[in-house]
Amino acid sequence: MHTSAPLTTLSLVPNALPERSTARLSAVVLLVLSAPFLLVIACLVWFEDRGPVLFAHYRIGRNGRPFRCFKFRTMVRNADVVLRDLLDADPQLRAQWERDQKLEVDPRITRIGNLLRRTSLDELPQLFNIIRGEMAFVGPRPIVVQELTRYGVWKRHYLSVPPGLTGLWQVSGRNDVSYDQRVALDRDYVEQRSWLLDALIVARTFKVVAFRHGAR
Repeated sequence: MHTSAPLTTLSLVPNALPERSTARLSAVVLLVLSAPFLLVIACLVWFEDRGPVLFAHYRIGRNGRPFRCFKFRTMVRNADVVLRDLLDADPQLRAQWERDQKLEVDPRITRIGNLLRRTSLDELPQLFNIIRGEMAFVGPRPIVVQELTRYGVWKRHYLSVPPGLTGLWQVSGRNDVSYDQRVALDRDYVEQRSWLLDALIVARTFKVVAFRHGAR
């Protein structure tokens, strides 16, 4: 069992300015190279229901700073209303949502959204977040402010680094791991963070995406 005490935000991670500059430049290059592909995805999302292409939801970043996390929209336009009605009508679904912050079978997901989620292509717009300095290529999974309480004493670990486009959670089972396991993976990543670990996670991400391990 892991027994070490949580550390302060400033002591967990060294100065990250050079790393952030490199990440921003890399994100710009990737965004330019993938622009035609992103345009195709945007058209597919729009043609399904003529709704917004992007979805932006507030997440908590480094040092507790909120930011708008971008994704291709994968749900129906009134997803919040549909979720509220579902949870009000089904106590089991409500318990599942409160436990995992997701539904195993989510009727709000569109057809193209299902494909984007299974291939993780819905997260490509987060390249904009990396360019803006709000995210990194590798880090904890972006969470909403209500989820911080689930991190307990390890909250400072999450807040000490920018959330990532990919991370240990994404390459360790994704939706097949429990929320407590996700917290442990985020904690372990921060404590073992290095260029080598980041490189290994990025390499494993391509394999996970190709074979859709843990994707739903």
